[in-house]
Amino acid sequence: MSRKKNQEVKTEKPSEGGKEKELKENIDTAPESKDKPEGDEAVKEAEGESPSEAAEDGAPKEENDPRDERIAELNDKNLRLMAEFENFRKRSDKEKDQMFETGAKSVIEKVLPVIDNFERALDMAPDSSEGEESTDPFMDGMKKVYKQLMDELEKIGVKPIEAVGQEFNPEYHNAVMQVDSEEYDSGIIAQELQKGYMYNDSVVRHSMVGVAK
Repeated sequence: MSRKKNQEVKTEKPSEGGKEKELKENIDTAPESKDKPEGDEAVKEAEGESPSEAAEDGAPKEENDPRDERIAELNDKNLRLMAEFENFRKRSDKEKDQMFETGAKSVIEKVLPVIDNFERALDMAPDSSEGEESTDPFMDGMKKVYKQLMDELEKIGVKPIEAVGQEFNPEYHNAVMQVDSEEYDSGIIAQELQKGYMYNDSVVRHSMVGVAK
């Protein structure tokens, strides 16, 4: 009986080798944890840095700031507006000068016939020869008034066009006839029928002349 009991006890006690084998099989067949970090991620996680943070730090940053682009756009727009305003100012000044010149020429054209009549009256007056003094105080006063008028016109840029003795120039002279002249060569103005005038650099009225043949 005692021998039989001992055999039963021995069969119930598992061997140590069997336990180690069973434990090893359980470890090998156990499913791997999905949350277990691997490789570099495990190292970064051990250092206190998550993989997602490491990926964000390694990503390239935006080079152009939207605020800088907006500032550059506004600066460019401001420069364009300033350039347009400067062009507008110059154009306005030029138009104003042209309008003033046109208005001045219009007034001068209306004054010129008065000057023509003034000169005709002085030419027909007695004792009006050059180098001789007039004995008529009235005519002396008329000459002084005429001289003052011409001086004031010259101050604002009005001056007569030189004609007699000058070469004919269609930009300043209007030839109405050809005349025989022993004094002047062909193409030279020998006679002035009506005096021409300029205002600054523009012709107000062309000289009416006779050109030597």
